[in-house]
Amino acid sequence: MKITTKIAVVLIAAIAFSSCVGKKKYVALQNQLAEAKSSLDQCNNSLQSTKQNLTKAENDLVSERASMAQTAKLREEQIANLKSQVEDLKKLRDQQMQHVGDLTVLSKAANDNIDKTLQQMKQKDQYIHLLQAAKNKADSMNLALAVNLTNSIGVSLDDEDVDIKVDKTVVMVNLSDKMLYRSGSARITARANDVLGKIAKIIKSRPDLEVMVEGHTDNKSIHTDCIEDNWDLSVKRATAVVRVLQENFSVDPSRIIAAGRGEFYPVTTNENSEGRAMNRRTRLILMPKLDQFYDLLDPANAK
Repeated sequence: MKITTKIAVVLIAAIAFSSCVGKKKYVALQNQLAEAKSSLDQCNNSLQSTKQNLTKAENDLVSERASMAQTAKLREEQIANLKSQVEDLKKLRDQQMQHVGDLTVLSKAANDNIDKTLQQMKQKDQYIHLLQAAKNKADSMNLALAVNLTNSIGVSLDDEDVDIKVDKTVVMVNLSDKMLYRSGSARITARANDVLGKIAKIIKSRPDLEVMVEGHTDNKSIHTDCIEDNWDLSVKRATAVVRVLQENFSVDPSRIIAAGRGEFYPVTTNENSEGRAMNRRTRLILMPKLDQFYDLLDPANAK
């Protein structure tokens, strides 16, 4: 307000005495006017800066209040959580004290129960020995079956087309695809017909066995007019073997299961030709019938 008044006075003085003042005074008045304007600008800038600082201070205050409120809420939640933990610990302590109290009232009846438990454990131990004896008998039966198959088929240890193995309660006969089928098809070869005939004799001589025929392929895709994919080829090959066992060698079809597993159960890598050749196989799994297996648990049969 004072600066504005000063400017007004200077202007009035300049107008009133413009005709009589000298050039030097006029210049002095002009300088005073410029200084007054500069001072006014500085005041305006200072006022604007002060307003900005005031706004920033108000915003900082609001933010700080919100942060303090959030911190207070977090502290309240932590306190509530600690109180809950204390209550849980109290309950656990009470339960443990009750448990200790129960243990201190162990009586003769409890000791009798311990004796009964020991007797039951003894009986279970006898049953475990019975199961072990049954397993040993099953293993011996499977080993004998594998030996009979090997001798009957006439394979050598280094034969790449026929592989006979005993695995737990089953005997597995792996036959290569080049021996069984014509390339890329499910048509049985003459050599395969001869080998399957020998296997069929063993199967027919053991009515206590069931036979699962699994077809397997490598991971090379196949699609023809007759074959959709590897799944289809593996199923067709397993079914072809089952038909030969049934139709050519009179194996009871109710004892045979045909299954195709495609490329999804390899025995080795498919990264090279040797591995893919091993994965292209048909597996005959000779399994004891379930009721025959349970019969082995009879003490009279397990001796």
